[in-house]
Amino acid sequence: MTKHRLLLYCFVLFFVPIVLTSCHSRKAVMRGEPGEVVKPNGDLASKYSDIMGVNKSDIENGRLYAFIEQWMGTPYKFGGLDKDGIDCSGLAFLLEQQVYGITIPRMTSKQITVIKRKYEEDLKEGDLVFFDFDGKQFSHVGIYLQNGYVVHASSRRGVIIVKLRDPSLYKYFSRGGSVNDAIGQVGQ
Repeated sequence: MTKHRLLLYCFVLFFVPIVLTSCHSRKAVMRGEPGEVVKPNGDLASKYSDIMGVNKSDIENGRLYAFIEQWMGTPYKFGGLDKDGIDCSGLAFLLEQQVYGITIPRMTSKQITVIKRKYEEDLKEGDLVFFDFDGKQFSHVGIYLQNGYVVHASSRRGVIIVKLRDPSLYKYFSRGGSVNDAIGQVGQ
Protein backbone atom coordinates (compact mmCIF):
# COMPACT_ATOMS: atom_id res chain seq x y z
CA MET A 1 0.00 0.00 0.00
CA THR A 2 1.39 3.39 -0.93
CA LYS A 3 1.89 6.08 1.63
CA HIS A 4 -0.79 8.20 -0.04
CA ARG A 5 -3.35 5.39 0.13
CA LEU A 6 -2.49 4.67 3.74
CA LEU A 7 -3.08 8.30 4.69
CA LEU A 8 -6.38 8.35 2.79
CA TYR A 9 -7.45 5.11 4.49
CA CYS A 10 -6.62 6.52 7.94
CA PHE A 11 -8.49 9.71 7.16
CA VAL A 12 -11.60 7.84 6.06
CA LEU A 13 -11.45 5.39 8.94
CA PHE A 14 -10.95 7.91 11.75
CA PHE A 15 -12.03 11.40 10.72
CA VAL A 16 -15.07 10.89 8.51
CA PRO A 17 -17.10 9.17 11.29
CA ILE A 18 -16.27 12.01 13.66
CA VAL A 19 -17.36 14.64 11.15
CA LEU A 20 -20.56 12.78 10.28
CA THR A 21 -21.62 12.24 13.89
CA SER A 22 -21.02 15.88 14.73
CA CYS A 23 -23.32 17.01 11.90
CA HIS A 24 -26.54 15.43 13.16
CA SER A 25 -29.22 17.77 14.41
CA ARG A 26 -29.89 17.88 18.12
CA LYS A 27 -33.44 17.15 19.23
CA ALA A 28 -35.00 19.84 21.39
CA VAL A 29 -35.36 18.81 25.02
CA MET A 30 -38.26 19.97 27.15
CA ARG A 31 -36.72 21.22 30.36
CA GLY A 32 -38.62 22.02 33.54
CA GLU A 33 -42.06 20.80 34.53
CA PRO A 34 -45.43 21.33 32.81
CA GLY A 35 -46.65 24.82 33.64
CA GLU A 36 -43.14 26.10 34.27
CA VAL A 37 -41.74 28.71 31.89
CA VAL A 38 -38.09 27.97 31.18
CA LYS A 39 -35.74 29.93 28.99
CA PRO A 40 -35.24 28.34 25.55
CA ASN A 41 -31.78 27.53 24.25
CA GLY A 42 -30.36 30.15 21.90
CA ASP A 43 -30.68 28.12 18.69
CA LEU A 44 -34.33 27.36 19.35
CA ALA A 45 -35.11 30.98 20.20
CA SER A 46 -33.35 32.14 17.03
CA LYS A 47 -35.18 29.66 14.82
CA TYR A 48 -38.66 30.55 16.05
CA SER A 49 -38.01 34.30 16.27
CA ASP A 50 -37.00 34.15 12.58
CA ILE A 51 -40.10 32.14 11.63
CA MET A 52 -42.49 34.49 13.42
CA GLY A 53 -40.67 37.77 12.80
CA VAL A 54 -40.17 38.65 16.47
CA ASN A 55 -37.13 39.50 18.57
CA LYS A 56 -35.21 36.54 19.94
CA SER A 57 -35.96 37.84 23.44
CA ASP A 58 -39.71 37.47 22.73
CA ILE A 59 -39.29 33.67 22.61
CA GLU A 60 -39.59 33.08 26.35
CA ASN A 61 -41.33 29.73 26.85
CA GLY A 62 -38.67 27.12 26.14
CA ARG A 63 -41.06 24.24 26.92
CA LEU A 64 -43.51 25.46 24.27
CA TYR A 65 -40.96 25.82 21.49
CA ALA A 66 -39.16 22.58 22.41
CA PHE A 67 -42.55 20.81 22.22
CA ILE A 68 -43.22 22.35 18.80
CA GLU A 69 -39.73 21.42 17.63
CA GLN A 70 -40.30 17.79 18.64
CA TRP A 71 -43.61 17.59 16.76
CA MET A 72 -42.84 19.82 13.74
CA GLY A 73 -43.45 17.94 10.50
CA THR A 74 -45.26 15.01 12.15
CA PRO A 75 -47.81 13.83 9.58
CA TYR A 76 -51.53 14.29 10.10
CA LYS A 77 -53.46 11.19 11.09
CA PHE A 78 -57.09 11.33 12.20
CA GLY A 79 -57.26 10.08 15.78
CA GLY A 80 -53.45 9.95 15.96
CA LEU A 81 -51.60 10.83 19.12
CA ASP A 82 -47.98 9.86 18.41
CA LYS A 83 -45.07 10.64 16.09
CA ASP A 84 -46.49 8.30 13.41
CA GLY A 85 -49.36 10.75 13.03
CA ILE A 86 -51.39 13.26 15.04
CA ASP A 87 -54.58 15.17 14.47
CA CYS A 88 -55.33 18.78 15.37
CA SER A 89 -57.13 18.10 18.64
CA GLY A 90 -54.48 15.58 19.68
CA LEU A 91 -51.78 18.21 19.17
CA ALA A 92 -53.74 20.75 21.24
CA PHE A 93 -54.44 18.12 23.92
CA LEU A 94 -50.76 17.11 24.26
CA LEU A 95 -49.43 20.66 24.04
CA GLU A 96 -51.72 21.99 26.77
CA GLN A 97 -50.87 19.00 28.97
CA GLN A 98 -47.11 18.84 28.44
CA VAL A 99 -46.37 22.56 28.19
CA TYR A 100 -48.93 24.16 30.50
CA GLY A 101 -49.88 21.25 32.77
CA ILE A 102 -53.56 21.56 31.83
CA THR A 103 -55.69 18.61 30.79
CA ILE A 104 -58.31 19.55 28.22
CA PRO A 105 -60.73 17.23 26.44
CA ARG A 106 -59.29 15.20 23.56
CA MET A 107 -61.88 16.14 20.91
CA THR A 108 -62.18 19.53 19.19
CA SER A 109 -65.94 19.61 19.77
CA LYS A 110 -65.27 19.39 23.53
CA GLN A 111 -62.19 21.65 23.54
CA ILE A 112 -64.34 24.58 22.38
CA THR A 113 -66.38 24.22 25.59
CA VAL A 114 -63.42 24.89 27.91
CA ILE A 115 -62.27 28.24 26.54
CA LYS A 116 -62.99 31.77 27.60
CA ARG A 117 -63.62 33.53 24.30
CA LYS A 118 -61.36 36.44 23.33
CA TYR A 119 -61.17 38.93 20.52
CA GLU A 120 -58.53 38.04 17.97
CA GLU A 121 -56.30 40.96 18.93
CA ASP A 122 -56.32 39.78 22.57
CA LEU A 123 -55.06 36.25 21.87
CA LYS A 124 -52.00 35.19 23.85
CA GLU A 125 -49.47 32.39 23.52
CA GLY A 126 -51.12 29.05 24.32
CA ASP A 127 -54.68 30.14 23.49
CA LEU A 128 -56.75 27.81 21.32
CA VAL A 129 -58.04 28.94 17.93
CA PHE A 130 -60.90 27.18 16.16
CA PHE A 131 -61.87 26.88 12.52
CA ASP A 132 -64.98 25.74 10.64
CA PHE A 133 -63.86 23.48 7.78
CA ASP A 134 -66.21 21.71 5.38
CA GLY A 135 -69.19 23.60 6.81
CA LYS A 136 -68.70 21.98 10.22
CA GLN A 137 -68.57 24.32 13.19
CA PHE A 138 -65.38 24.04 15.28
CA SER A 139 -63.97 21.17 13.21
CA HIS A 140 -60.31 22.22 13.51
CA VAL A 141 -58.13 23.62 16.29
CA GLY A 142 -54.71 25.21 16.51
CA ILE A 143 -52.66 26.90 19.20
CA TYR A 144 -51.88 30.61 19.05
CA LEU A 145 -48.21 31.52 19.40
CA GLN A 146 -47.47 35.21 18.93
CA ASN A 147 -47.33 37.92 16.29
CA GLY A 148 -50.31 36.35 14.52
CA TYR A 149 -48.82 32.84 14.19
CA VAL A 150 -50.49 29.53 14.96
CA VAL A 151 -49.19 25.97 15.23
CA HIS A 152 -51.56 23.25 14.08
CA ALA A 153 -51.73 19.79 12.53
CA SER A 154 -52.54 20.40 8.88
CA SER A 155 -54.19 17.50 7.08
CA ARG A 156 -51.90 18.09 4.09
CA ARG A 157 -48.61 19.24 5.62
CA GLY A 158 -48.61 17.81 9.14
CA VAL A 159 -47.60 19.92 12.13
CA ILE A 160 -46.72 23.40 10.89
CA ILE A 161 -46.62 27.04 11.90
CA VAL A 162 -48.64 29.46 9.78
CA LYS A 163 -50.00 32.98 9.97
CA LEU A 164 -53.52 33.00 11.38
CA ARG A 165 -54.40 35.55 8.70
CA ASP A 166 -53.10 33.33 5.89
CA PRO A 167 -55.98 33.62 3.38
CA SER A 168 -56.32 29.86 2.93
CA LEU A 169 -56.79 29.43 6.71
CA TYR A 170 -58.27 32.70 7.93
CA LYS A 171 -61.46 32.42 5.87
CA TYR A 172 -62.36 29.46 8.14
CA PHE A 173 -61.40 31.14 11.44
CA SER A 174 -64.28 30.93 13.90
CA ARG A 175 -63.09 31.92 17.38
CA GLY A 176 -60.28 31.76 19.87
CA GLY A 177 -59.77 31.95 23.57
CA SER A 178 -57.83 30.90 26.62
CA VAL A 179 -58.43 27.66 28.47
CA ASN A 180 -60.59 28.35 31.52
CA ASP A 181 -58.54 28.40 34.72
CA ALA A 182 -61.24 26.45 36.54
CA ILE A 183 -61.26 23.38 34.31
CA GLY A 184 -58.78 21.43 36.46
CA GLN A 185 -58.61 17.83 35.35
CA VAL A 186 -61.19 17.10 32.68
CA GLY A 187 -61.99 13.72 31.22
CA GLN A 188 -60.52 12.66 27.92
